[in-house]
Amino acid sequence: MFESRRPKLDIFLNLTFVATCLLLIFTVNIASKVYLQPELQSRDTRHSVEFDIEVRYRPYEKRVIDEEESHMEDYGNIVPPINVTLWERMVWFKRNLPRFEFMKSTPVSMKFEERVEEFLGGDQCRIQFFMTWIAPISLFGDREFLTMDSLFKAHPNGCLVIISRTLDSSQGLRILSPLVDRGFKVLAVTPDLPQLFKDTPAESWFDDMKSGVKDPGEISLAQNLSNLIRLAVLYKYGGVYLDTDFIVLKDFSGLRNSIGAQSMNKSGNWTRLNNAVLIFDKNHPLLYKFIEEFALSFNGNIWGHNGPYLVSRVVSNLTSAQDYNFTILPPMAFYPVYWSRVDGFFMGPEQVRRRWIEHKLQQLTDMTYGMHLWNKQSSRLTIEQGSIVQKLISEHCTICKHEYTS
Repeated sequence: MFESRRPKLDIFLNLTFVATCLLLIFTVNIASKVYLQPELQSRDTRHSVEFDIEVRYRPYEKRVIDEEESHMEDYGNIVPPINVTLWERMVWFKRNLPRFEFMKSTPVSMKFEERVEEFLGGDQCRIQFFMTWIAPISLFGDREFLTMDSLFKAHPNGCLVIISRTLDSSQGLRILSPLVDRGFKVLAVTPDLPQLFKDTPAESWFDDMKSGVKDPGEISLAQNLSNLIRLAVLYKYGGVYLDTDFIVLKDFSGLRNSIGAQSMNKSGNWTRLNNAVLIFDKNHPLLYKFIEEFALSFNGNIWGHNGPYLVSRVVSNLTSAQDYNFTILPPMAFYPVYWSRVDGFFMGPEQVRRRWIEHKLQQLTDMTYGMHLWNKQSSRLTIEQGSIVQKLISEHCTICKHEYTS
């Protein structure tokens, strides 16, 4: 009886074994395709070149891009793919150019010159400041607001122009309204880059970039455009350019045609200049030299090459600084703390000696116009109670929004 069932059982077991093997092979095959081809399956053409290559982003770049995509803005996409050839990157850039709204002329941007001249016209501006914000509006936080807040504490009769497409919006107006409602003069304005760069060496560079014949490099083009915009806007209008990670401590009105040294050697000679603060007259020849150097030696693959290194390079190559009529201010003027040591300025007296804090505060009060916070290094640091930064904020803010503890 049992032997008559044995052939049927063998057949059943064999069929089960074959079916299991086929299922296993099919599963492995599908899993392999998913693992090996994540980029092809996503079909995200924004991060791909004209042909099939795998595009990988550094963790920081990918995080920024994800944040910016979620806010429907294009600035993160100006970061080209890495680990590709120069030619592949240029193909990617040319293909994606239509997506970069910031580089286009629009009915709003074409009013840039008219709006700026109207805003700065008359005798209402005792001193005029410029900032740039080429980033999503969602990233403009309390620390950035602090720079404006402290600026108007020191310059209540000053005027501030923020060159920004995202802040030139209804949401931007809401951000700026605490200042505007108190009577401070601040304007966010969408730039027209062809108009701004016209009749400067930047004009041909920008034309080449828009034509896709120039390598944008691996570094965010937004960062490099900010380096160029600050030079062009000061050349056309004159005034003060200021980065958005400063605490302004003193009135800048007594400064003219000045740039700050970031570091000096034991002999008192500067070793590195920085472009986070620039104070120049309209049409100043040194600004023209900076713009010319940007256009001639642009390199989007080396951080700082088109910014701090550029101004250092140009000034060090001048045959005679006197011919250009400008002043190099010592590090204490704007860069009293080096970027690698800025965390100590955020620590309270429990972690840092109290007498050292008091000494530093007195030194800053006597010698510093504005303190650069090195936001790339300090943005995630908490401003501790009793720290140098906390004490400076409490003394140099007008609105004192949330004590800027975020």
